[in-house]
Amino acid sequence: MNRKLSGLYFLAASALAVGVIGSGCNAPLGADELMKQCGLACPDKGVADGNASISGNVSVDAFFGSVVRFQNTANSLKAAVQTELDGIALSVGLQPGAAAADIKAKVAAKIAANVQGSLSIKADPPKCSVTAEATLQAQAQCDASVDPGSASVECQGSCDVKAGAQVDCGASATVTCTATDPSLTCDIGCKGTCELKTAAACSGTCHGTCTGNCSVKDAQGNCAGSCDAKCQGTCELQAEGKCEGSCQGSCDYTPPTGKCDASAQAHCTAKAGASVQCNGSCSGTVTPPSAKAECQASAKADASVNATCTPPSLNVSFQLKASVAGDATASGQFTAWLEGFKGHISNLVALKAKLDGIGAAATDLQASAEAGVTASINASLKANADLKSTVLLGCALKEVPTAISMVGDAATTVTASAKDSVTILGSVGLGA
Repeated sequence: MNRKLSGLYFLAASALAVGVIGSGCNAPLGADELMKQCGLACPDKGVADGNASISGNVSVDAFFGSVVRFQNTANSLKAAVQTELDGIALSVGLQPGAAAADIKAKVAAKIAANVQGSLSIKADPPKCSVTAEATLQAQAQCDASVDPGSASVECQGSCDVKAGAQVDCGASATVTCTATDPSLTCDIGCKGTCELKTAAACSGTCHGTCTGNCSVKDAQGNCAGSCDAKCQGTCELQAEGKCEGSCQGSCDYTPPTGKCDASAQAHCTAKAGASVQCNGSCSGTVTPPSAKAECQASAKADASVNATCTPPSLNVSFQLKASVAGDATASGQFTAWLEGFKGHISNLVALKAKLDGIGAAATDLQASAEAGVTASINASLKANADLKSTVLLGCALKEVPTAISMVGDAATTVTASAKDSVTILGSVGLGA
């Protein structure tokens, strides 16, 4: 505690002891009890107990609130990853809590016993998005100088433009559109089913004729699995892929005019190393408008905490061993296991993406505590704050090291969970 704060605290204690401060603070109590009754003492519970209301200073307490939410989210993500690991462990004969390396070995053995060669899984790049509105509202609550109605965030990634908004991606970004019109040419990709009028490559499940090897065939001898050559019929896309036919689903395309139709969703994607002003939903790194140092870091941390990461669809490629394919029970059991395994893998991909975002925000949050928050508290102390504010700001100053430690612990939790996720995802080629 600095010299000014110590002196004022002593004077407050002395004055309160003789009953000269506040007509409502003159009960026959000791100095410490009397100061607490008058709001001139630190809260019983600190940041480590989940209490962010320490100083009475909006921006400082907003920072402590971000730290509490950050740690809670890290713990929740750890539990979510463990749930997926336990689900996979049970499916391969292990107990909940088994080490990730042991789970990986059992999964490899399961696949080797049923699949000819290798089994690979491809996933769409994980998409995590956060609304600009939520980020701006959080920052405005911390810094009154921020007007969420007129401000926007910088998005290093892709911004889904608000419906009805004028789309102008600017020179540092490209515009793409998403619609559900079968007549559109999906030069970027189709999500759903692609009707193939002529034989073409299929990056999903081919229902029809396969000119090469088909992993699974139906009772009529038609292909009902992955096709390593050309498919004619329908291609059920398990992940976004090219459609050389009619897309019966969501179609992503490049607008020839540079503008999306009124019925389409517009996306502005920043070019490499650039960012785009975003007032909608950002999939990528969010940078709020300039504000106080502690508010800037809090808003970025809250953006990572509030990000929604959607489990991606998966495209699985494999060929059953002849002995398994010829045994209806064995092939049925493996197919059922694989469906459950895919669900766990898809969830792990999404969780890993959010873990990465949380981990990146930890550094900023710690640096802000060491510099911005401490500077803000000291500046307020030097501004001749009233006695109560001075005491409570001193309480906040003592909580800063605890906040830094909490963020560090959360970062360690995130790193460990991400490592376990990578171990399991690596068993099917998704560990990077």
